[in-house]
Amino acid sequence: MVVGLGNPGSRYRQTRHNVGFEVAERLAARLGARAWRETPLASLVTVRLDGGELLLVRPLTYMNESGRAVARLRPPQLPLDRLLVVVDDIHLPVGTLRLRAGGSAGGHNGLRSVEAHLRTQAYPRLRIGVGAPPDPAEQAAYVLGRFSAAERRLLEPALERAVDAILCWARDGIDRAMSRYNGPAVAPDEGAGGP
Repeated sequence: MVVGLGNPGSRYRQTRHNVGFEVAERLAARLGARAWRETPLASLVTVRLDGGELLLVRPLTYMNESGRAVARLRPPQLPLDRLLVVVDDIHLPVGTLRLRAGGSAGGHNGLRSVEAHLRTQAYPRLRIGVGAPPDPAEQAAYVLGRFSAAERRLLEPALERAVDAILCWARDGIDRAMSRYNGPAVAPDEGAGGP
């Protein structure tokens, strides 16, 4: 089960807080998903992966209540290490990925809600760097704002890399995915040419 956190509605589309939604949508597209199904709690789509199924979730409860949807939609037999939450992180530079097997919410209200409803911090999460607000007092406006063109250029390869990281996690486990994908996305011109 992969849960991309974000806020529903077109006004929040492509905001910093919605990178989790963007990753879930890209993962669904890459795996040939048809249409998302709307429920009162979330948009859902089940995709085929290596002969099995993977449930993709975009909670419709708004960021600060994401845990309500996650707890209700998680099948009771699903081990917590098979639940991956994808979220934005203002403490990481734009485009940096950080996959962890567990840990604290780090001040993120969506993760705080998930932890409260699951009653644990012991579930994998993939954080995607969106950069820090210039003024910490403006954090709410910053995460609900859109990326600049320069930031979007850094973010695009990171979103694709995040999809790769999720597929690696699903196939090979968290340790392999962490060692392979944690860190910044490769810049588009990095390694091209030489002196």
